[in-house]
Amino acid sequence: MPNPAFVKNVGVLAFAQALFFMANTVVIATAPFVGLQYAPSPWLATVPLGVQFLGTMSATMPASLLMQRAGRRPGLLLGMALGVAAGLLGALAIQRGSFWLFCAAGVLYGAFSAFAQYLRFTAADAADAAGFADRTAARGRAIAWVMGGGVVAAVLGPELADRTRELTAPILFAGSYLAIAGLAGLGLVALTALDLPRLSGSASAAAGEARPLKEIARQPTAVTAFLAALVGYVTMNLLMTATPLAMLACGHGFGDTKHVIQWHVLGMFLPSFVTGRLITRFGVEKVILAGVALNLLCVAIAVAGLEVANFAIALFFLGVGWNFMFVGGTTLLTTCHSTAEKAKVQGLNDLLVFTSVAASASLAGFVQSTLGWQTMNLLAIPGLVLVAGLILPRLRPGPAAATPGLSSAGHRG
Repeated sequence: MPNPAFVKNVGVLAFAQALFFMANTVVIATAPFVGLQYAPSPWLATVPLGVQFLGTMSATMPASLLMQRAGRRPGLLLGMALGVAAGLLGALAIQRGSFWLFCAAGVLYGAFSAFAQYLRFTAADAADAAGFADRTAARGRAIAWVMGGGVVAAVLGPELADRTRELTAPILFAGSYLAIAGLAGLGLVALTALDLPRLSGSASAAAGEARPLKEIARQPTAVTAFLAALVGYVTMNLLMTATPLAMLACGHGFGDTKHVIQWHVLGMFLPSFVTGRLITRFGVEKVILAGVALNLLCVAIAVAGLEVANFAIALFFLGVGWNFMFVGGTTLLTTCHSTAEKAKVQGLNDLLVFTSVAASASLAGFVQSTLGWQTMNLLAIPGLVLVAGLILPRLRPGPAAATPGLSSAGHRG
């Protein structure tokens, strides 16, 4: 393993990521049911999840710019504090039976999520600080290892949701949101141990040469990176958000839903232990393309039947496909900008991703109730085909096939 400081930083980030995704898993497993219980109309059941991503969208760019000025650690600590507040407000909303207050808690949770998304970019900073010769490969490994913290969420998240849903009986699920506050509080304590140079917020980085954002975003590599992350996340989120409602409509109970979500989250994060190696061996484009293929396999299994096994297997492949597309897209994005351009490019990426995710989560309940689960799956195909169409020409011999690298200074090679 590399130097102790790198190991420590990646370990802290992976632990914080595990806590964040445990909280996410609790939200995924419970929010649609809370929404269905308190919403004025059933088709509004997924709106609390939708506005959660609206909160993420709104806070993404401010979070990135704050971290550029103040450093990664203060920004991540603020994010965890927002997570504590979101959990407490969610519990209060459920205790009062207020749908709209629960939506407000969702917005606050979204802001927490916006800051937590930079855990993966902080992993790339940790790799840069360690001084690896092959920065792109090192970043891919560090990002994947940190994302691997989500395996803990796959095992413990659904169980935590199940064991806390009756903690405040007869009021269901308020205990789950108290648990979210506790997870964020633990993350707040853990991140105090993070020790990174101010790579992304230093005065020298801010003063470096920076191209206009429009010019950076027009690069074919940047477009591919943006769309790989965006389509992968929207596909995963749309189908995942609708799964509890679809299973309920098919007569499956909460216990079945819990296990399906567990397999899904396991699929999301278990591959992270090998994703970095796959990127190093085969190239980031092939890993993204494999993610597209796995998402298409998910769609095929989902439309083939409505048994619990169909949901479980489809959602597992959906998780793995998301991992390859999202980790691959994030890694590819780090090759598109210099250190001076980092904050605005990463902020734009997550703004685009979570604007789209907010829309998909808000519409998931409506689409599920009007078009049905199987039709919803078919709607994912065009976006996946688009990403495949961008990736395939890059695999042909020639200049387009090469992933641009970064020099030791962090600029384009």
